[in-house]
Amino acid sequence: MALAISLPDSRPPASVGRSARVELVFARRGARTILAHAYAEPPFRVGPCLDAGGAAHVILVSSGPGIFAGDSMQVSVEVGAGARVLLTSQSALQVHPSPADAPAAVHHRYTLAEGAELLCHWDPVIPFEGARLAQRVDITMPDTARLYWSDAVMSGRVSRGETWRFLELAHELRLRIGGALRYLERYRLSPAEPPEAPRWSRGDAQYFGTWIVHHDRASAEHGAALQRRLDAIEGLRVGVDLVEARLLVARLMAAGGVPFATGRTVARQAALDVIFETPRLAGRGSV
Repeated sequence: MALAISLPDSRPPASVGRSARVELVFARRGARTILAHAYAEPPFRVGPCLDAGGAAHVILVSSGPGIFAGDSMQVSVEVGAGARVLLTSQSALQVHPSPADAPAAVHHRYTLAEGAELLCHWDPVIPFEGARLAQRVDITMPDTARLYWSDAVMSGRVSRGETWRFLELAHELRLRIGGALRYLERYRLSPAEPPEAPRWSRGDAQYFGTWIVHHDRASAEHGAALQRRLDAIEGLRVGVDLVEARLLVARLMAAGGVPFATGRTVARQAALDVIFETPRLAGRGSV
């Protein structure tokens, strides 16, 4: 896999902090995975590359207070053949108010090579009152690669009683495996729409998340076992399904942060213990 070497930062001063990209390229070197190339524009910063049970663990850091109207942030990650990578975030992504014509935009792009392994466990997205966000995630991988993915979104600053006051949250996640689209998640939430407009059925939930595993050991039996464990968590609603061979997907919903965080932790540990058989990759827990 060719390294994605970037040109020097050529942004005009006015766009610094408003338009930024981070690029990471990981490669296998013997028994280790190294960060072969890293490029980050402020407010992005790449933390140290740590060893996590033989995988390279990098925490994506932002020095800014969140993302604002008109901001455009891009994340590009390449995982080379046989490399093992764990990515986590520094903290929740706070989305600040936006005028109607200037949503904040985030685009994540992940490319895996043969036999690569990528594990991503992200802190929640928190849209503030009046916020607009367009978020897109593209994951491309061959059949031989392995993936763990866990993301989350909140209805707002729940502890302050500021829920469902954002203007719009548009989300799209595309997972391509072996050249074909295997999973697509797309929705647009707009709480201010008239009552007669179609709405996403959420009940009293304030926390939502997606959990995805692609692995040779992923099976319907693993999915059923995880469903039973998550069903035992009071206040959590969840559905786990084997979408196709080797591809498990779960959606989690909760009204409270505690059951939601517990569910994410249980789902993550179950994947690492039973499917990936690498419990040391658990990393830092989060809501």
